[in-house]
Amino acid sequence: MERIIRNSAKALIIKDGKMLAIKIKDENEEWYIMPGGGQETEELLSKAVCREVAEELGINVVAKELVFVIEGVHGEKFHRVDLVFLCEYLGEIKNTVLHSDTNQVGYDWLEIESLNQAPLYPSKLRRQIMNLYEGKEYKVYLGNEGNGDQEVTD
Repeated sequence: MERIIRNSAKALIIKDGKMLAIKIKDENEEWYIMPGGGQETEELLSKAVCREVAEELGINVVAKELVFVIEGVHGEKFHRVDLVFLCEYLGEIKNTVLHSDTNQVGYDWLEIESLNQAPLYPSKLRRQIMNLYEGKEYKVYLGNEGNGDQEVTD
């Protein structure tokens, strides 16, 4: 079976020392992912991230700059390329109809100062988000993170 490559525009939304993350729950666990999703044909990535955040969370954002790229080469039906944009939070969209992801049970604002210990995935993003927020050097391209990789908590 030939796998396709899927671009996914993700939003890093920071406010008051916290980042916005979608809460996911299955039978045994809870964890967090960044809001965002697949790019549509003829859609700019910066527009895709704004559309996805509006659909999933009912929140208006503006995409500022591309800050991280991480891939998911294994573990899914497709080869995923996540392009993470730093986004400015503008506020809630009144009376929006949400289109939740599978197993999405809400969202939380996660403390950035302890993000390296939070169940945010891909875990390779945790320390890099902390470094970005603290004005330290950070990596833009984080390579592959797949199922079974060692969790990054440094």
